[in-house]
Amino acid sequence: MKLVHTEKRLYGPSLLTLGLAVCLLLMLIYPEASLAAAVRGIAVWWDVLFPSLFPFFVISEMMLGLGIVHLFGAFLDPFMRPLFRIPGSGGFVAAMGYVSGYPVGARLTAKLREQNLVSRIEGERLVAFTTSSDPIFLLGAVSVGFFHDASLGLILALSHYGSGIVIGLLMSFHGRKEDSANKTLSKTPPPTAAQGLTYRIRTAFSSMAEARRKDGRSLGELLRGAVQSSLQLIIVVGGLVVFFNVLMELLGRAGIMASLFTLTGHLLTLIGCPPDLSKALVNGLFEVTLGARSAGAAGVSLPLYFKVAAAAFILSWGGLSVHAQVASILNGTGLRYLPFMVARALHSVLAAAFVLLLWKPIRGTGLSSAGASLPVSATFPPTPSGIVAALGLMGLLLAATFMLSLLMLFSTRIFTMLRRNR
Repeated sequence: MKLVHTEKRLYGPSLLTLGLAVCLLLMLIYPEASLAAAVRGIAVWWDVLFPSLFPFFVISEMMLGLGIVHLFGAFLDPFMRPLFRIPGSGGFVAAMGYVSGYPVGARLTAKLREQNLVSRIEGERLVAFTTSSDPIFLLGAVSVGFFHDASLGLILALSHYGSGIVIGLLMSFHGRKEDSANKTLSKTPPPTAAQGLTYRIRTAFSSMAEARRKDGRSLGELLRGAVQSSLQLIIVVGGLVVFFNVLMELLGRAGIMASLFTLTGHLLTLIGCPPDLSKALVNGLFEVTLGARSAGAAGVSLPLYFKVAAAAFILSWGGLSVHAQVASILNGTGLRYLPFMVARALHSVLAAAFVLLLWKPIRGTGLSSAGASLPVSATFPPTPSGIVAALGLMGLLLAATFMLSLLMLFSTRIFTMLRRNR
């Protein structure tokens, strides 16, 4: 038995070594193509990812140091804990993750885990449903840029974010046995019926003050640390983007991508889907941008709802490039990658199913025309106005979640009073 276990442990690294050796050989055979792919990856990182992600990385680090996350955590606890079985600070992570896109949710979850604000199980639940596409990319790049139809933004948003919430509800069942066996590490106290609004506000501000006192850094030191930490992370993200761009180019040159297209086409035929979507799905398996662009450029004869469903599938999966970014962020935090991968796979299937289910109700009733007001000039590269709009949307999400938490608090209070009067 020990020999078999040792062989299994050596099998994985051996395959990885073989794969890297093949990649190195292909780079020697196709040096110009590898260089061109690397340059394209750097261009995507510099023109798109750096300006869109770096501000959110810095802002989130600053908010953690100032204790603002602890403030929102105390307020949002009555909303997040009953529904998703995570502390209130997860509400802040969800808002930031949904607005700024992958991998911000994983980054914030890792930071909360480092500060023992979430347990391992709570962190795995949180990162599973807060890793999503940002609205700027979904509406501007995919709907307008790739499909040339702004009215598709509504159904894509409902399918992507709606199925993400469903994943959050499903993930609340993850690790319940471990939760019952171990005390949670979360420092946010669970809500009780006796706690009123005044108590909640006092607890929230005291939590923020305590977190700020423990941090102890001046505003200048806090800003410098946030910039340094964010730069390290954004460089890792850029390196992974370049690596996967080169990898896909090499696989294409070696004919492996063509074989994957054919195999995926046969599988799509078996389940009753158009085989012409195979290129989009295979590209999306590795990189979300290429996959979504391929879905928009798929055959004209294909029904539009199939292409949109494929785009929703790809956006929710995120691509192996995003998976590698999340795995690198989770490394050293104790959070496992497998629950995240399973949640991404389930999210992608649900998002595609949501598109097919919502297509006739939304397109048939004309509700999708509300999304057509998006300017056609919206493009993939983020602009300052787009970042400001994303920050405004983040504020709206936090405000809405805060109001829902207050509503749940008042409802609990009223229900308790009615029970006492009986």
